[in-house]
Amino acid sequence: MPGLQSSEDLARLEAVLDHWLDEQLETNPAVASVERDTPGNRRWFVRLAGEEKDFSTVRFELGQRSLYFECYVMPWPIENEAEFFAHLLRRNHKMYGAKFSVGAEDGIFLEGHLDNSLIETEDELDRVLGSVYVWVEQFFRPALQIGFASKFT
Repeated sequence: MPGLQSSEDLARLEAVLDHWLDEQLETNPAVASVERDTPGNRRWFVRLAGEEKDFSTVRFELGQRSLYFECYVMPWPIENEAEFFAHLLRRNHKMYGAKFSVGAEDGIFLEGHLDNSLIETEDELDRVLGSVYVWVEQFFRPALQIGFASKFT
């Protein structure tokens, strides 16, 4: 288990995240906006513009040991629940570093953790953001067509 980070380490990692997200906003065409939570919270919200799903928001939260990230994907399915969840579980089996889960108010989320030691280089942050973007784009429409099939007929 990774060790707890000191206040100085967390402040340094917070600065790395701020810098990286500023760069993403300037250079990454998929990043529509970046917002920081209230002062004192190490939380960022990154709004991504997609094609299959118009917009997705990824929440990053820096903790003592890891960077947690989550993205709301869609609401609970209104039909074909077994097929819908089987579809997502099959996707979980093939993904690295994140998984689909049921979150607050029965929403479907994509979430994961990244050890704080991996934040030192922005490559891992790029991988996480890129992976979340690709997975939402790849799996949103098929899941929507299963869980909300009657809306497509």
